[in-house]
Amino acid sequence: MNFELKPLTLVGLANEKCDVLVLLVQQDFKPGKDELSLLVAQAVKAGDLGTKPGQLVSLYRAPQANTPRLVLVGIGEGKAKQVRAAVMSAVGAVKASLGKKLVLGFAAAAQEDAVRAAVVAVADVTYSYTHAKSKPEPRTLQKCLVAASNAAEVSASFTRATATILGMELAKEWANRPANHATPTLLGQAAQALAKLPKVSCEVLGPKEVAKLGMGSFMAVAQGSDEPLRFIVLRYDGAAKTKAPTVLVGKGITFDSGGISIKPAAEMDEMKFDMSGAASVLGVFRALAELKPSLNVVGLIPACENLINGRAVKPGDVVTSMSGQTIEILNTDAEGRLVLCDALSYAERFKPTAVVDIATLTGACVVALGSVRSGLFASDDALGDALFSAGERSGDLAWRMPLDDDYAEGLKTNFADVANVAGRMGGAITAAKFLQRFTSQFPWAHLDIAGTAWKSGAAKGATGRPVGLLVEFLMARAENK
Repeated sequence: MNFELKPLTLVGLANEKCDVLVLLVQQDFKPGKDELSLLVAQAVKAGDLGTKPGQLVSLYRAPQANTPRLVLVGIGEGKAKQVRAAVMSAVGAVKASLGKKLVLGFAAAAQEDAVRAAVVAVADVTYSYTHAKSKPEPRTLQKCLVAASNAAEVSASFTRATATILGMELAKEWANRPANHATPTLLGQAAQALAKLPKVSCEVLGPKEVAKLGMGSFMAVAQGSDEPLRFIVLRYDGAAKTKAPTVLVGKGITFDSGGISIKPAAEMDEMKFDMSGAASVLGVFRALAELKPSLNVVGLIPACENLINGRAVKPGDVVTSMSGQTIEILNTDAEGRLVLCDALSYAERFKPTAVVDIATLTGACVVALGSVRSGLFASDDALGDALFSAGERSGDLAWRMPLDDDYAEGLKTNFADVANVAGRMGGAITAAKFLQRFTSQFPWAHLDIAGTAWKSGAAKGATGRPVGLLVEFLMARAENK
């Protein structure tokens, strides 16, 4: 789907030929003398069009606009969250008859973050997963024209939004794919395909290379599956080689059975999305290639399956990580941290300015924060603040969680340097404390996206989060240098 931004008044909007025109009306809308303005004013006066975000009036063949379908929808004060809700409601209401061209028009000047929210909302509500379907129903909408009288002022936000959508939809695609269509090998091939884009390169390491690196913790998880592991190294080189990179580390468990500590059968199919952290890293690189910021970024993805065979790691086994630290594996279903810790150690070689890992790590984070905000942990306050602010600006929200040393007490063991789990209490925090042991050489943050990367129930599917947050974070770093 193509997006275009155009400076149009209501008169211009009325004359724009399209299949559907959605007009976003703020609560302080002041009508002009044109016919479309007067129609909006009449709808408001009659009480048919309210100012509450999402309240709408749908008209067919209204003479005031050059479209068969006109939708008037309230956006309250025009804030990003309100605009997103309104667009989701309005576009969702006419989804079956969207046709090929949608015009999304702001009745008054638009706020920058509202434009971004509107564009992302259109992409979300029209997204269609088609892989592995014998009779796919692809997205029919081919073009979305976003119109605002102050288009020039919001163009940068619009450009960032359209690039973010490309990244989010790539992340959705891979997180939605069934595990037999998204093996570690196939994930490596998806990363290599990104190397065809500007400024992006990729290297994929196999079992022999990983063994040579001494990634004993990562290999322990992978040994329970017949699918060979892959360690993916992506690079975006947008600045001088002398500039230290920001490193993103994405958990790439392409299917998680729990291993010997097996999960319950109910909803185990959803464990294909346990590589959403990896998928988000792929998505970020897709967006970077579009935006071309002046910074260097490295993406690390340890990819494998967590399954059960005669060689599978057992509770009580002790493995040696790349850092040299020994780990007692008390629960094989706490495998994400075992692959991430070796990737974090590998990140040291880049002498990074910051490292952010992204993982569907703990059910405890879902209990704590639900599906609204991702869990954010940071050893460096400046880094934590930057990620939190990026989430607020992008609408891809996170919440700062504690990292007090007292939480690490439960990771002590008599049989190794550290255990991979503590007790049930504060599980998201103790998981983060485990990872922190491998991050002493750089500022580090951890995003637990277990509650935000996926929707269950009737709307089951990947969300593409936190691509929006990460793109905003990286763009801010590029702009502030």
